[in-house]
Amino acid sequence: MAADHVIAIDGPAASGKSSVARALAKRLGFCYVNSGAMYRAVTWGALHRGIAVQDPDAIAAMAEEVRIACELIDNESRISIDNFDPSPQLHSDEVNRAVSSVSRVARVREIINLQMRRCVASRDVVIEGRDIGSVVFPGTPFKFFLDASPEVRARRRNAQGQRDEIAMRDQADSSRRMAPLVIAPDAERIDTSDLTIPEVVEEILKRLRTKRLSNAAVISHR
Repeated sequence: MAADHVIAIDGPAASGKSSVARALAKRLGFCYVNSGAMYRAVTWGALHRGIAVQDPDAIAAMAEEVRIACELIDNESRISIDNFDPSPQLHSDEVNRAVSSVSRVARVREIINLQMRRCVASRDVVIEGRDIGSVVFPGTPFKFFLDASPEVRARRRNAQGQRDEIAMRDQADSSRRMAPLVIAPDAERIDTSDLTIPEVVEEILKRLRTKRLSNAAVISHR
């Protein structure tokens, strides 16, 4: 897949990247891919099988044994584990607590990155995650890193009914050895603390126009 068909939206938890990426994809007529859902699905699979999430070897073995599939349905990614769709369980408290441990396993990241690349082959996509621009699609010229203050992000998580600790999530994501949360050198950072989702989307569209993304939705935004 040509990397210039990928728009990478990275950022920490509750930075707004999921809502922004979905809205941006809709505006552009692109497919929306949620990489975090893939890690959550693998986490759910481990918990469902009673595997200790602190055992990286067991997690890696499970990821190699199960069938992890990513499909694009109605312009959005859908993940399944052994043909089962775990979507309703992906934001449970149990998955929230365990996903950072699972996502730092190198073999899990290798498998999911491969699945993402296969899933979006030859498609125009907006992908959100934590290492899309730095690791998964480093060649794309369209990289954005969304951020917000820890206080704002904590409020957002509480409003969403999520009970994970922002500081702990940030520490886990930034300190993992495999693909830590970093800002790609050529990514454009946007502070979403005081911006609405539509305002962030408009800002990205403006910047995409300067990067000469060839798309009718961007052109009409002039």
